[in-house]
Amino acid sequence: MPDRLGIIGGSGLYDVPGLTDAAWQNVDTPWGEPSDAILTGVLHGTAVAFLPRHGRGHVHSPTTVPYRANIDALKRLGCTDVVSVSACGSFRDDRPPGDFVIVDQFIDRTFAREKSFFGTGCVAHVSIAQPTCERLSEACLTAARAARVTAHKGGTYLAMEGPQFSTRAESELYKSWGCDVIGMTNMPEAKLAREAELCYASVAMITDFDCWHPDHGAVAVSDVIATLQGNGTKARDMILALAQAFAPHHPCPMGCDCALDHAIMTAPEKRDPDLLARLDAVAGRVL
Repeated sequence: MPDRLGIIGGSGLYDVPGLTDAAWQNVDTPWGEPSDAILTGVLHGTAVAFLPRHGRGHVHSPTTVPYRANIDALKRLGCTDVVSVSACGSFRDDRPPGDFVIVDQFIDRTFAREKSFFGTGCVAHVSIAQPTCERLSEACLTAARAARVTAHKGGTYLAMEGPQFSTRAESELYKSWGCDVIGMTNMPEAKLAREAELCYASVAMITDFDCWHPDHGAVAVSDVIATLQGNGTKARDMILALAQAFAPHHPCPMGCDCALDHAIMTAPEKRDPDLLARLDAVAGRVL
């Protein structure tokens, strides 16, 4: 199977012109069903897989997205690189709605989600000091600019639980921490991608200024949707440019594809066979 580029994003992103050999595939995983069937095909010579994060029709809230099943399913389909595209609020005047941010750091404030493939019977600790792949992030930046999108290199993403937007006090707090954008879906997605030894990049599409901005007030869902629709067109153009230039690189210069080399702590004779069976796609290389 050729290296495949995975795209996780809104339901509209899979409507990409030029996709050939397109087929919706249902993928069984030991972690339950993914958010939806996954659209596979070939785009400008690149094997791709599109996964609607919330499901077609937006059926999953940020909390109920089956993150583990999604990442497992993409790896089973041969994805080596995964690009997350998601709507976010901005904490910076110089990063207004309509701009994209190529995220390179996260602060995880979620609390109601399963955050690891590992656990009792097979304990593992992976490093996420650098939680995104620099090579893939740079490719996303280049693709966004080729699509004439105003894109910013680097930024910290505050992941909140949701589904409600922030209070003003929370928004001002996160801004004071130096966060650049706020969203609800990149955690634990980024952590799980690292555990699955996938190269992961995050593209934050700014839709609003959250509620800290004195000239914009509270987030209005209607405004978010209007900006999101415009961002969707930009995102499709970015994906087209990314597919044209996609060049997987193994081994990954950042070590994304060998993140488990020294991560598993449980002695072989103490490992739970049932859990090991569930880890066949995620950690089969080291197990």
